[in-house]
Amino acid sequence: MKELWTSLLFPRRCPVCGEITEPEGALICGDCLGRLSPVRSPFCKRCGKEILSEQAEFCGDCMRHPRSFASGVSLLNYNEAARTSLAAVKYKNRREYLDFYSQAIVRRYGKWLASLRPDALVPVPVHASRRRRRGFNQAEELARRLSALTEIPCRSDILIRNRKTAPQKELNPAERLKNLQAAFGLSPHYREHPEDLPGVIVLVDDIYTTGSTMEACSRILLSAGADRVHILTVCIGKGV
Repeated sequence: MKELWTSLLFPRRCPVCGEITEPEGALICGDCLGRLSPVRSPFCKRCGKEILSEQAEFCGDCMRHPRSFASGVSLLNYNEAARTSLAAVKYKNRREYLDFYSQAIVRRYGKWLASLRPDALVPVPVHASRRRRRGFNQAEELARRLSALTEIPCRSDILIRNRKTAPQKELNPAERLKNLQAAFGLSPHYREHPEDLPGVIVLVDDIYTTGSTMEACSRILLSAGADRVHILTVCIGKGV
């Protein structure tokens, strides 16, 4: 009865169009599903971006900029529908949209996740001021949903964001990475007790663009003693 009243008072809204889903109760409208662009093979074995060549193993970005993380996957290409949807999660408190994305990730990449035998899902942190303003961290919300579906522990206490970063559009890749490495760090407990750090980590975020954020966080985790870091995101930019 409680679920019935909840569905009547707060009907499920589609993460793409924002309207009440059709059919009622679905996580996404059937028609809207086609507006999203799933990442398709071939894709980069390092970051998960689509690439054009069946013969290539890595995208142009990963060939030009060696990565510390071992591998990664992403659910969707970052098109206009995905951009609008994830912006609504962050800026309009549409956290329920992550129900669809987390379930879709597990359907597609559940076997990949299991094969890694990860010790923890670690969300990329946001600065405390941004968390206060939004009321949540979208990467942590995603990681918690993935944890509930996979039983992989979500560990949001490991990484912290020390400071906000300046706008990065005008920075080259090396400058972006330097800017971000100073922005992230380990929480005090893991600085004092690195032996408590999980060995195999899946780093979780909503969007992968240049890879600088994932690289900065991966370096911190690996330098602190993690054995391997893999990455998982909802959306990723197009590869070359």
